[in-house]
Amino acid sequence: MFEKALKGNNYYWMWLAFLGFIIAVGGISYLRQFFYGLAITGMSRDVSWGLYISQFTFLVGVAAGGVMLVLPYYIHNYKAFGRITILGEFLAIAALLMCMMFIMVDLGQPLRALNVMLHPTPHSMLFWDMCVLLGYLFLNILCGWVILTAERKQVAPPKWIYFFVYVSIPFAISIHTVTAMLYCGLPGRHFWLSAIIAPRFLASAFAAGPALIVIMALILKRVANFDAGKEAIDKMVTIIIYAAIANMFFLALEFFVGFYSQIPGHTHTLQYLFSGLDHHGHVYNNLVPFMWAFLILFVIGIALISYPATRKGSDLWLGLGCASIFIAFWLDKGIGFVLGGFVPSPINEITEYYPHLNELLITAGVWAAGFFVLTILYKIAIGVEHEIEA
Repeated sequence: MFEKALKGNNYYWMWLAFLGFIIAVGGISYLRQFFYGLAITGMSRDVSWGLYISQFTFLVGVAAGGVMLVLPYYIHNYKAFGRITILGEFLAIAALLMCMMFIMVDLGQPLRALNVMLHPTPHSMLFWDMCVLLGYLFLNILCGWVILTAERKQVAPPKWIYFFVYVSIPFAISIHTVTAMLYCGLPGRHFWLSAIIAPRFLASAFAAGPALIVIMALILKRVANFDAGKEAIDKMVTIIIYAAIANMFFLALEFFVGFYSQIPGHTHTLQYLFSGLDHHGHVYNNLVPFMWAFLILFVIGIALISYPATRKGSDLWLGLGCASIFIAFWLDKGIGFVLGGFVPSPINEITEYYPHLNELLITAGVWAAGFFVLTILYKIAIGVEHEIEA
């Protein structure tokens, strides 16, 4: 089936060339970081996780969001998701590959990753994070490819594959739960020390992941003549609405706990994120624009996908609404949650993080690599669909 990725129009090849150029720039930037070390990044002793880990955290949620297609289709026999389930599985593959790339570039020396396998430490959340990420990646590759191959041959998938499909569902939940435990298991960081981090992560994942799938489905409808079906899209939007509102409810609980109980570790971080924090006569507020953009985009997005005229009218408004939700939760979890958790430090000092240009180029390169893989996978899947229709 790989031969289907080698056939496409000029726009297809131009898109791949554009992504390839960004990947090349990111690769050159990574080589610079590899030879000079992480000292050329904006990270420091007080801010040890920067843009790389924040992107990793967000993308784990995007990968986990695919389960909102797999679970209704295979567990509840919801046939409307039949055409787009493969889109969710292939999105999870691309997102997981980006997660692993972000971890590798954050390590500085990639060979350090082998220490997790050569010297396993089961009491560490990092060890279990590696296990669930690799396991979920393997399950999506296996299930997606076997089921797509069976669909191409127009035969029923082998019965043994359903065991792995069912196993992938708890794995999808576990990858984001374990990632949340990496944060809420750190007693020195008060903002992350919350039992609601895992539910909050899952809620945002079940909104951001499906939102990106809807966007991809709408794009494929225009450029590849692939119609996911009105019923499937409408049901996905319903899932996005409920999950997005649940995420905002969990965020509101963080405000209640912090300000009603007057917990300094919580209130200081929330003030830093949303209004700026006055410390020794200087106001620190470099993340405030991002967090207010998150709130504004959420309101715009939820309005566009909830109001019947825009939700069921033009695909453009629906796509803009889903894009607003996706970007909003990227700002919340991919920027604010991770970077804000370092302010203030355990000794009540403030060190703000500003990513280096080299970091931005590497980050762009990893995102481009993910979309390159996703484009290839979707080209194969849609090629199979068109072959069956013909």
